[in-house]
Amino acid sequence: MESLGYTEAAKRVKAAGYDGMEISAGPDKRNEAVQITHDHDLQLILMAFGGGSNFVEHKKKYHDDLLDIARYKPLFINAHTGHDYFTFEQNVELIQVAIAVEKQTGVRILHETHRGRFSYSAPAIQSYLLKVPELRLTADYSHWVNVAESYLTDQMDNVNRAIRVSDHIHCRVGHPEGPQVNDPRAPEWKDALESHAKWWDAIRDRFQKANAPTLTVTCEFGPAGYLPTIPFTQQPVASQWDINVFMKDYLKKRWAV
Repeated sequence: MESLGYTEAAKRVKAAGYDGMEISAGPDKRNEAVQITHDHDLQLILMAFGGGSNFVEHKKKYHDDLLDIARYKPLFINAHTGHDYFTFEQNVELIQVAIAVEKQTGVRILHETHRGRFSYSAPAIQSYLLKVPELRLTADYSHWVNVAESYLTDQMDNVNRAIRVSDHIHCRVGHPEGPQVNDPRAPEWKDALESHAKWWDAIRDRFQKANAPTLTVTCEFGPAGYLPTIPFTQQPVASQWDINVFMKDYLKKRWAV
């Protein structure tokens, strides 16, 4: 929906039966994001990012961004934290920054599993889970599938430890050679969809056993770049919007909600 303003996007999202929006809104757009989602009775998740390859500058921007976003009192903040090339100690510092902001503001901060971040693979995240027991995740395991070039069947202990601390789902479906299949409705991706759905089922089962009132899921099949395009014309091979609506309906049917 990159071509739409927030108002039109929110109208379309509401009409399609979603409960909220997850928005990467810059400092100049956050007031509008809050107002528009409120006006359309939608929940709001905001995203945060660090900045730059210089760790000191990155840490300051990350702290300031989290603190500013927390002022808007979103449902929670989904953070892209650190870099895969920062040291373990540096990435832990950034996670501790987020924990401090969460305690200061009362706004939850989850860390997305994502290529290029501290959380770029299932094995890489294990040391962080041991070092920082408070660490909570947004589960986008499609990235891990891509990094591992497998559906992670040979490292389910790693995945299960992540599932135990994953509190939000990005229902993107990856495959061994990419973070996003071209169309999860296609029969050739049946096994890929089922592999991911079983992980999402496990997160939901954990929530149900804990009698948690809500589990949030963002249907996050991305645009051109994530979504393959036809050479030269750059036309997407499938409709991003239709795929995301399919994912919403697929999970609602699977979970009978």
